[in-house]
Amino acid sequence: MDEKALQTLEFPKVLARLARHASFSLSVERAAELRPASSLAEAQHWLALTTEARQLVKARPQTGVGGARDLRAYLQAARRGQALAANELLDIKGTLVAGRTLARQLMDEAGERPRLAAIAGQMPSPSGVVDAVTKAISPRAEILDTASAKLGSIRSELGVVHERLLARMQKLLTSEPFAKALQEPIITQRDGRYVLPIKADSRVRAKGVVHDQSSSGATLFIEPLQVVELNNRWRELQLAERDEEKRILLELSALVAEQADAVAAVMESLAELDLQLAKARYAAELDAQPVELLAMQPAKGQTHPGVVVRLFNARHPLLDAASVVPLDIELFPENYCLVITGPNTGGKTVTLKTVGLLALMSQSGLHVPAAADSQLSYFDAVYADIGDEQSIEQSLSTFSGHITNIIRILKSADRRSLVIFDELGAGTDPQEGAALALALLDHLVKAGITTFVATHYSELKDYAHATQGVVNASVEFDLKTLAPTYHLVVGLPGRSNALAIATRLGLPKEIVETARGSIDPTELRSEGLLDEIHRERERSRQARARAEEAQRSAQALQAELAARLEGIEDERLGILEQVRKQAQVELDALRDELGPLRAQLARARQPLQDVQVVQRELEALEEPLQAPVRRQAVPESAPDRPLRLGDTVQVRSLGHRGVVIALGEGEAEIQIGALRARAKLGDLELLPEQAAQANSEPSWGGVQVLPESPGGELSLRGQRYEDAFAQLDRYLDQAYAAGLASVRIVHGKGTGVLRDMVRKELNKRSYVQRYDFALPHEGGEGVTVTYFVSN
Repeated sequence: MDEKALQTLEFPKVLARLARHASFSLSVERAAELRPASSLAEAQHWLALTTEARQLVKARPQTGVGGARDLRAYLQAARRGQALAANELLDIKGTLVAGRTLARQLMDEAGERPRLAAIAGQMPSPSGVVDAVTKAISPRAEILDTASAKLGSIRSELGVVHERLLARMQKLLTSEPFAKALQEPIITQRDGRYVLPIKADSRVRAKGVVHDQSSSGATLFIEPLQVVELNNRWRELQLAERDEEKRILLELSALVAEQADAVAAVMESLAELDLQLAKARYAAELDAQPVELLAMQPAKGQTHPGVVVRLFNARHPLLDAASVVPLDIELFPENYCLVITGPNTGGKTVTLKTVGLLALMSQSGLHVPAAADSQLSYFDAVYADIGDEQSIEQSLSTFSGHITNIIRILKSADRRSLVIFDELGAGTDPQEGAALALALLDHLVKAGITTFVATHYSELKDYAHATQGVVNASVEFDLKTLAPTYHLVVGLPGRSNALAIATRLGLPKEIVETARGSIDPTELRSEGLLDEIHRERERSRQARARAEEAQRSAQALQAELAARLEGIEDERLGILEQVRKQAQVELDALRDELGPLRAQLARARQPLQDVQVVQRELEALEEPLQAPVRRQAVPESAPDRPLRLGDTVQVRSLGHRGVVIALGEGEAEIQIGALRARAKLGDLELLPEQAAQANSEPSWGGVQVLPESPGGELSLRGQRYEDAFAQLDRYLDQAYAAGLASVRIVHGKGTGVLRDMVRKELNKRSYVQRYDFALPHEGGEGVTVTYFVSN
């Protein structure tokens, strides 16, 4: 990628903001050194990594590489045989623990985030380093007694000797000849040895070794002869402790040197993962989306390079999102060059930089501040000539600087490049500049190079209008406020507003009219027509904005009403379920009373006709209670965008997903497995792409038309055995032939005759996979749910 273009388009500033989200110096360096991918596949992989990292950060915002450090200097010292300090070894341990923790988390979620898990899977586990450091060094960077048996023994003896030494010194404080010779009754140290502060004039009485004296000379710091041996032993043990600690640190450092490559690999993997997390957090800060990167598909024998540029609601990432005006930048399928005209400070340069910068960002794996349905072709190289190219050192004027850069670009650019020119041909005589700009643009068009140009020259407007593959665009200007609106209009050239602005600012009318009279009348008519087109376009845009706002309000109101209806429906179902349960309790109680009554009548040899009448009435009352209480469908709104062929949708009334294979007026034909069905658009829910891919039913082209579905439920209640048998036989064959996955057969509880007949028939059918009673709240033992094998 052209480094000068990266600087021109301010890509390093984007990387600096990305680096602010990195957690340690190595990942900060990686962010600063990030460059666009060298292939489309690599760029797409990077974008997918960022998407996975963004999902991870959203699910667990605290995820990171906490404890990781840049260990390069430590590893280099260890390889040279130097002893690392305790805190440096703790940094190595912290980095390895951070790597192990993050790797375990990502590997556990490999199904959800396979690309991040692949990076984690490459992270080695340096043998023994963490355990060795943990055993030897405390969290406060102190070497533990358990680091070695020898160190433990030395420190144990050191404690005993120290206590004896202090006890002896304390005793000397209160005994002669030291008690009366003391300047102060304290024990202190000089040069690592315990001493007493003795008055200089009492030196003769207090025998010992003088180590120091006060600045006034009145006090001598004397080590009593009685403790010289203890002081010597205490000092020897201190030196032995120091030597053993150094040996332990050298041993640990040697272990680190032995595992240096593995430790470095962990550090590099953490830096890579931290970079992905930084990309995710920067994307969240920008409210960015992944652009779909596409391969160029040039048509054989044509100049068009097959480029796609579709950026919607695009924002320059370095500008304040609250104040910047989003841009829709789209090259129509037949075009590959865009010529932008409009007033100064109107946003032409920002538009050019936005296109170039978003291309660089997306090819570097960064999400961009644009709508989710934006698309860009992958460019092998991006070249830009923007701004003041004047160079004092090289004695180049602005024009010469631009031409030098343009010559360099022309030598390198090809059909797989993106070229951006701001104010092409500016900085010299207008006539010659326009001719040169026209020739340069024509050269790029004939070479089939994707080009974005900003200019003031009307000759380039005419060229864009007359040349295949080139399209005009303009940035709008509000004559009422004398300020640009920063809206980009593709398809229309910019207007010349000089006379209108002069009039609005108060230039005498006669001067304006004199200037107008010197302009070619044809040019004036063209400007008038163009002005009218712009006004009509603005009116259409405002009308569309009002319509969209009205649609959003209607959708919000419809969603609110649907939520209320859902609540009402939940309440209705709850009430009906309570009533049904109460009725069932009462019927069960009555049935319990009939049993003893029947037995009493039988013992008394009384007729049972009255009891049998009540029994039949009980069964008649019970059958309606077995029917499930069905939720009434709540009216839903049509999808947010028009359906297209190939969309995956949820058919709400059926509870199945399918693919749109035909569209009509107000309805669509849906392929659901082997079944084709027609549904109202309001009954369809457009599924997100991921859900569609994960849940879509298989579909086949040229599917044989299936028989009409007999419906998902058959009721046999109240029918005679023969009639129920015939209807069941016919229904099962039709339901299976129609491709239904399952059906409900309502036979009621009653005496169980119809239930037994149904189950006997189901056992005979080879296409019945299994059957079972319905759930209690859906009919229980009065309903048999039947599942067919896949056809």
